[in-house]
Amino acid sequence: MSYTYLTTDALAARIHYEPTTIRSCLKDSVLFEGTHYIRPFGGRKILYIWENIERDMTAASNADLISIPLASGGVCNV
Repeated sequence: MSYTYLTTDALAARIHYEPTTIRSCLKDSVLFEGTHYIRPFGGRKILYIWENIERDMTAASNADLISIPLASGGVCNV
């Protein structure tokens, strides 16, 4: 399967968020390393995997359950 890799700025333009919001609020709380982004070659640069982000965004918006985010990164479905 072929993936679309995006920089933080490219992802921000695609989902209409500020790059600083992605870096400070979404990364590691909603977007997780290994699932939603990678650090190629063990470096500092981050590349986001668009297909996984899109899948999870649409799944979350289609959910009929009320979800309460937990500090550990999980959710509590009510």
